[in-house]
Amino acid sequence: MARRGAWLVGTVAVVLAVSGGGYALLDRPARDDGRQHADGLPPATDEVRRGDLGSGSRVDGTLGYAGERKLSAAGPGVLTWIAAEGSAVERDGRLYEVNGRPVRLMYGSTPMYRPLKAGDKGDDVKQLKRNLVALGHGTGLDASDGTFTEGTSAAVKRWQKAHKEKETGEVAREDIAFAAGPQRVKRGDAALGDEPGPGKPVLTVTGTERVVRFQLDAAKADSAKTGDKVTVRLPGGTGASGKIDSVGSTAASDDQNGGGSGGGGGGGGGGDQKAKVEVTVVFDNPGDVKGPDQSPVSVSLTGETRTGVLSVPVNALLALSGGGFGVQVVENGRTRDVKVELGMFGNGRVEVTGGDLKEGMRVGVPKI
Repeated sequence: MARRGAWLVGTVAVVLAVSGGGYALLDRPARDDGRQHADGLPPATDEVRRGDLGSGSRVDGTLGYAGERKLSAAGPGVLTWIAAEGSAVERDGRLYEVNGRPVRLMYGSTPMYRPLKAGDKGDDVKQLKRNLVALGHGTGLDASDGTFTEGTSAAVKRWQKAHKEKETGEVAREDIAFAAGPQRVKRGDAALGDEPGPGKPVLTVTGTERVVRFQLDAAKADSAKTGDKVTVRLPGGTGASGKIDSVGSTAASDDQNGGGSGGGGGGGGGGDQKAKVEVTVVFDNPGDVKGPDQSPVSVSLTGETRTGVLSVPVNALLALSGGGFGVQVVENGRTRDVKVELGMFGNGRVEVTGGDLKEGMRVGVPKI
């Protein structure tokens, strides 16, 4: 029988675009290119499959570390020691020294904004007590209470004695820096002999766990949701599983992301600047992830999944002469065109419904 449609062949002919969370065929030129056999049969066939279909995609990202921040000295003096770039500092470890006096890392989310002494109350006191207990100096302390008690003072003295410091029972603001967990020194922002002061960071630090960051066009931000599973291809070709930890809520333009050039607030160049959102991925087993900081990686996004749907290869689609899309069903040495409705696209296939399509049928495809 004469074929009433033509295959949509090649990446130029079939243009896919995100539209309202799904995909649409934007261009549907009819092409034949002499690919049909003289007997009316297609040069090749493929199977109508029933199964799960995902709209996953792959994006480029960068391997890094979590939670970058800058540390500044709390008091005046001269820098006499700084932790080495790339080193990891754990609880009670030294970050840097001013006038030979160490600033030690303790875990907590509230910054060290005041000296801590008997009678003080607050979350910072609670953090201090939790650290003293974790270090073995806080026997008998109630770490859930935010009051600096006599027991807290005794625990501080034991901590000071362990470091051969003067046993005052009080903690000066310049003795401690609080951070969420172990810290990795990304770089030193000051040199030995410098005199630190307000607005003059000593160190830039990050968390020690590996993360991946990538950017998405703001219009496609819905394709990445917090908690979505991903697979990351690491330097060296190994893969690691993870999930999306955060999706930026504020879109930045290419200029803000370093992609723009030139100046001027007005003019006609702004239309080419696409707004982006930053997405952060955490790993299921971060301790197993290796690779230099800022290494390029690729991230496979799972996207939406449809279960138990019929699908055909994208290149099996026909642009029907009467409008719409169809497939060429091949049965018993004969062909017939079947009009279909399109659903999700994914992994080179497209969900189809309509007609009398059944799993296992063969549909014509061109040989390219």
